[in-house]
Amino acid sequence: MEGIREYFEKTEGVGILATSDFSGQVNAAVYERPNFMDDDTVAFIMPDHLTHKDLGSNPHASYLFMESGGRANGVRLYLTRLKEEKDSETIGRLLERKHYTVPDAQKNRPLFLVYFHVDRTRKLIEDGEQP
Repeated sequence: MEGIREYFEKTEGVGILATSDFSGQVNAAVYERPNFMDDDTVAFIMPDHLTHKDLGSNPHASYLFMESGGRANGVRLYLTRLKEEKDSETIGRLLERKHYTVPDAQKNRPLFLVYFHVDRTRKLIEDGEQP
């Protein structure tokens, strides 16, 4: 995964985290760029919504990141959930580093830091594929 951390630090765009529950019902939600904890571990801060619930029964997810600029450039990360923390100091540090303020409606609700192993990465559009 050499260079992927730097890619996310320098590249603007939109990310979608896709999950499914134990029965295969698919969910997709807009998510921030991943927080790199080490070379093959990323984490996302999430409330206890459908994405978080899905990961309780199915640890696999996919993160699609499309770069700003109107072209079909970006990456896909294939992920497996490792662990999570609830309302941890790490969440506070990550939010502060990104200059993010929790909306008032979320302030009294728990936040989870969910860690994933990055199983595989791919370009958004592979060479030879049509956008």
